[in-house]
Amino acid sequence: MEALLAFGLLIGLILGGMWVQFAVAGAGLFYVWLLKGFAGWKALGIVSWGASNSFTLAAIPLFVLMAEILLGSGLSTRLYNGVAPFVRRLPGGLLHTNIAGSGIFAAISGGSAPTAAAMSTVALPELGRRGYDLRLVSGSLAAGGTLGILIPPSITMIIYATFTETSIARLFAAGLVPGIVLALFYMGFIALRATLNPALAPRDTTRATPRELGAALLDILPFLLLILIVLGSIYGGLATPTEAGAVGVVGAILISAIYGKFSLTLLTGALARTATMSGNILFIVFTSMIFAYATALSQVGEHLVSFLDEANVSRLTFLLIIMVTFAILGCFMEGLGMIAIIVPVIFPALVAMQVDPIWFGVFVVILVELGQLTPPLGVILFVVAGSSDNVTVEDVIMGTLPFFVIIVAFMLLLIAVPQIALFFPSLTLG
Repeated sequence: MEALLAFGLLIGLILGGMWVQFAVAGAGLFYVWLLKGFAGWKALGIVSWGASNSFTLAAIPLFVLMAEILLGSGLSTRLYNGVAPFVRRLPGGLLHTNIAGSGIFAAISGGSAPTAAAMSTVALPELGRRGYDLRLVSGSLAAGGTLGILIPPSITMIIYATFTETSIARLFAAGLVPGIVLALFYMGFIALRATLNPALAPRDTTRATPRELGAALLDILPFLLLILIVLGSIYGGLATPTEAGAVGVVGAILISAIYGKFSLTLLTGALARTATMSGNILFIVFTSMIFAYATALSQVGEHLVSFLDEANVSRLTFLLIIMVTFAILGCFMEGLGMIAIIVPVIFPALVAMQVDPIWFGVFVVILVELGQLTPPLGVILFVVAGSSDNVTVEDVIMGTLPFFVIIVAFMLLLIAVPQIALFFPSLTLG
């Protein structure tokens, strides 16, 4: 009953328009009070210190700063133009650049919103001018943007690792192959749509010259080197994710300086945006620790394990229930909040059902991707729509629907073949 009251208050506050951070904090304090009275609040100092004193969470502002430096320097245009000559002759033309460019930028940004913003500001005006169907363009940009939290480094995976005490390096390794496979699924769908209806995406049959391909490769090469250094140092055991994030910041500064984009104004602006975004993320983590402390006091996770055991609920059924729950919550709640509230409750049940926590981390991140594409609160929908005056949120939603179905189908494939996520961590980290 206490859990139902606390979750009911949380949902009510969010639907009432309160910021997620304060809604979670209020519901968490109320939950603790129901269980232990005001005496239960005495432990909040220890809980808050435990949430703040984390070397792992220090990786978040570093990855955010790396992305903000590159985004603020306008290098996303160079990345987009570098990818275009390699894919423009495929069915679907430059739509593939939206996916491939998003995949590369995702390996730098660590988040979906920066990835979608970087690609949308370049692609929407250019492809609209070339006569591409804007719904398909915006849908591919929204879908490509979600790769930002699946392809490592991923801020969402860092948050998950914080609440479940799993290895960030293994999570990053587990997200790489599913991210690439999902991107290939997107590109396959685009090619199929463009083949069936060529009017959606005018095909460029111009063959790129070796000189043009060489210039394009030089545009992409610095980004690929940065990705190789950051992720390679993690997978090779040479650096922790936090240390790799610091190396990534230095690399981003060097890349922007090489292209003549670095300045004191750029750095101060990137630092200001990083402070705002990181503060928002870490505040969610802090307030969610209060809620997680309350769920631990109530032993709601252990009660859930007993209930599932008595009801003889299978692992597949439980995972499908989780999918539906995240899809519903994604309509009015952001992804980090969903992870911070739901994962501590269901994690004991997952352990009892022998669900691999690394695999489930990838599964949860894809669920958050769904939430970011779910109206009315899907943040990626608004990021893409806000990048051009010629596209409405309704256009983005309609263009995203087929990719939404692809994500759901891929999740079912991931349940059937978990080695899609677990193969690479076993290969690189043992």
